[in-house]
Amino acid sequence: MKSTALKEKHLDLGAKMVAFAGYEMPLQYSGLLAEHHSVRQKAGMFDVSHMGEFFISGPQAFDLLQFATSNDVSKLSPGKIQYSCLPNDQGGIVDDLLVYQMDEDRYMLVVNASNIEKDWDRLKALNEDFGAEMENRSDSISLLAVQGPKAIEVLQGLTETDLSQIPYYTFKIGSLAGISDVIISNTGYTGAGGFELYISNEDATTLWDAILEAGSNVGLIPAGLGARDTLRMEMGFCLYGNDIDDGTSPLEAGLGWITKLDTNFVNSAHLKEQKAEGLQKKLVGFSMLDRGIPRHGYPIQNSSGEPIGEVRSGTQSPTLEKAIGMGYVTLNNSSPGTRIWIEVRGKALEAEVVKLPFI
Repeated sequence: MKSTALKEKHLDLGAKMVAFAGYEMPLQYSGLLAEHHSVRQKAGMFDVSHMGEFFISGPQAFDLLQFATSNDVSKLSPGKIQYSCLPNDQGGIVDDLLVYQMDEDRYMLVVNASNIEKDWDRLKALNEDFGAEMENRSDSISLLAVQGPKAIEVLQGLTETDLSQIPYYTFKIGSLAGISDVIISNTGYTGAGGFELYISNEDATTLWDAILEAGSNVGLIPAGLGARDTLRMEMGFCLYGNDIDDGTSPLEAGLGWITKLDTNFVNSAHLKEQKAEGLQKKLVGFSMLDRGIPRHGYPIQNSSGEPIGEVRSGTQSPTLEKAIGMGYVTLNNSSPGTRIWIEVRGKALEAEVVKLPFI
């Protein structure tokens, strides 16, 4: 079991630690509800150093990434970020990821912790035809996510970089809390706004402490994986291994906007064919009308009790104070307003398909 550079900080704060993606990670500190509401209303800080970081560079870097990823890398420029995915050869998804263009011939990929080895092997195999330089720095980089409407207020006093001049899905490199060369990225997984901060492991505790102190006046608190999941669920953001995986098409998952079929990438011909023939299923959001929490793998039925899909993610929404979920259903049951039934412990509970995001 791996640990991040901040493990002792989490233990000192009384965090409940759990195993996640091969790492020992904080599930919660003061409690899921308190942490969730703090991020939505004020600010919260997550240690997400388990995420992986690959650097792809050299004259062949663009060609490799344009072929390996589903989005159009040519739309990037230095300082810009792109959400994308690594398609597999069967029409599914190896992983979803962020692509940062660091400079003309250098990119950083941010991948899911559970897929670091798989993604690296995939890119390495594809790179045999391109010859780009590849460096896996996942074990040497820490990542803090400061999220919430007061994130700028918390961080601006720690840096001379004007954070208001970093638009969504762009980044700058600057000093923060006396630490140089911090990648300050206007991205996140909560829908509450904020920044993700990439630093060396050696600087992680210094930055963690400085942000906690700077945020104490506005109500910033540390937040764990529990709140991270409920926050992303309310926004309808996909979680790899739940909502998307090697067997789900990005088109079925509602990720057509990052699947640029006018470019030539891995298995793009299959996805073009799938789009032309029409999808058979689609990932939708739904709100529970009956009491009950939908969980991963629960069957979804129509009004006649016929199987039409399955739940992929589900939770009790702290903001809406009701249960919500995401799942794949047949296309004729995917329109907002459609009534569906979730089989919970042998009982069919009514739900309604809703448009994402939930809030």
